[in-house]
Amino acid sequence: MESMSAADTKKMLAGIKVIDVDTHLTEPHDLWTKRATPSLRDRVPQVKTLANGQRAWVIDGDKSIGNGAMPHSAIRRDGSKPAGLGYQKWQIEECHEGSYDVRARLEVMDQAGIWAQVVYPNTLGFGGQKAAEVDPALRLAATQIYNDAVGEMQEESGNRIFPMALLPWWDVDLSVKETQRANKMGLRGININSDPQGRLNPEGRPLPDLGDLYWDPLWAVCSELNMPVNFHIGASEEVVNWVGEHFWPSLKRERVMIVGSMLMFTNNSRVLANLIMSGICDRYPDLKFVSVESGLGWIPFTLETLDYQYSELSTRNPLAMKPSDYFKRNFYACFWFEQRDLNHMVKKVGVDNVMFETDFPHPTCLYPNPLERGAKTLEDFDKESRFKILSGNASRVYSIPV
Repeated sequence: MESMSAADTKKMLAGIKVIDVDTHLTEPHDLWTKRATPSLRDRVPQVKTLANGQRAWVIDGDKSIGNGAMPHSAIRRDGSKPAGLGYQKWQIEECHEGSYDVRARLEVMDQAGIWAQVVYPNTLGFGGQKAAEVDPALRLAATQIYNDAVGEMQEESGNRIFPMALLPWWDVDLSVKETQRANKMGLRGININSDPQGRLNPEGRPLPDLGDLYWDPLWAVCSELNMPVNFHIGASEEVVNWVGEHFWPSLKRERVMIVGSMLMFTNNSRVLANLIMSGICDRYPDLKFVSVESGLGWIPFTLETLDYQYSELSTRNPLAMKPSDYFKRNFYACFWFEQRDLNHMVKKVGVDNVMFETDFPHPTCLYPNPLERGAKTLEDFDKESRFKILSGNASRVYSIPV
């Protein structure tokens, strides 16, 4: 990926407080245990050393949710980022402190010239789906403790780090209450499992998909409180399983990761299409949806396809607008690695609907020198567009003052 000099980058971005809308937290090993009640301390997510001598994240005492206790950080303590899959064998002691420590992360941000970051989880899954095998009370406690911890993180950062709240998505009433609680703590958005269908509610009945009217109380409170709904790639068991089944068996492990990662990006087209066609946006016109860590290139094709298929095939219960019009009003997306003809692509997606991310500290992130790498893609944009993409749109979506 081409880079720009530090001096040219500083000149181009003068006056812009950059907001990075997708980064991740390497959860400290004691995140849950030091906040849990005594009765739950042995059951909440924690790192244990197994009989084979390896560490693992476990929940409910012995259920693995992360073999090897991988910190999901590809940035070494010295700030370098080696290529390849070697990071999967690292432990938290080997990765950069900015992956898990607030002060160290602020130093990384200051060095990079980034004013604020939006943060997503690792351990419980990008959509909180990894706790699905334990009882609802423990799942709720794990979710709320995470939100308490990241609320503290946001406060400690002086409101420069903005984690998105996890939800108890197996119960819409609990999800509404947790959204309200997160909002009162100052959190600026929610992160949800994209495919609750197939899982059971506390009464043992299958949950409906997100297009069902069952979820309307959640959309209503998110709309009322201006809490954007974020769909991070890989945010459900279905997505991970789908990716895990669509590579050819002859591919070597590293190439499997390449194919799987690409499929995760484009899988968000499925989420976007279903959200638009569900009619949610007709009922809640002020609701904001964000497609996270999925890139931009697939969006123009998806929207053109939806418009065409809708015009050719739809005869009953018409939507109030064309499918692509809902994207302009209700949806946002982010990019980091894309360079080819980005100016044209952003115009097709909509300059008011695009935000910038780095994916720190994951293996495909722009570090080191994220803005030198990212700014190179924005050379052909005018100043107003650069401001919107790097700051203004995120400020508006996540209520972050700049």
